[in-house]
Amino acid sequence: MASLRPIGFWLKLVDRLIDEQFVATLEEHGITRRQWQLMNLLSEEPSTADELTQALGPFIPETDDEGPQAPVEELVESGWVSSEDGHYALTSTGRASLASLGDVVDRTRAVLAQGISDDEYDATLDVLERIARNLGWDG
Repeated sequence: MASLRPIGFWLKLVDRLIDEQFVATLEEHGITRRQWQLMNLLSEEPSTADELTQALGPFIPETDDEGPQAPVEELVESGWVSSEDGHYALTSTGRASLASLGDVVDRTRAVLAQGISDDEYDATLDVLERIARNLGWDG
């Protein structure tokens, strides 16, 4: 029988553990998780600071007043992101870095999903999405 701990316990615990694992993995390569998220967004298309803030909304703590501004500016300083007319875009160096970091992240994701079938993983995502929608999230 499954533990009698409530779903909130498991959600918060797994969220914290995922954060800790990705923080450790990415910091080894000189990048933060927020910067990784920003680079992934920018790999799709150039974006403004407001667009980045909206896309990262669920990942930005309510206590974080600066949003993605500081992390994206650090990426600009590193040469991984360019800034022109209020739009940020990945540079060729940023794209190459993102590709090489992708292998590292994939290995971390494999550890996360170890012993879980694709069907179980998909079912878990489906249930979590339905819970979010039941609680008012409209995607």
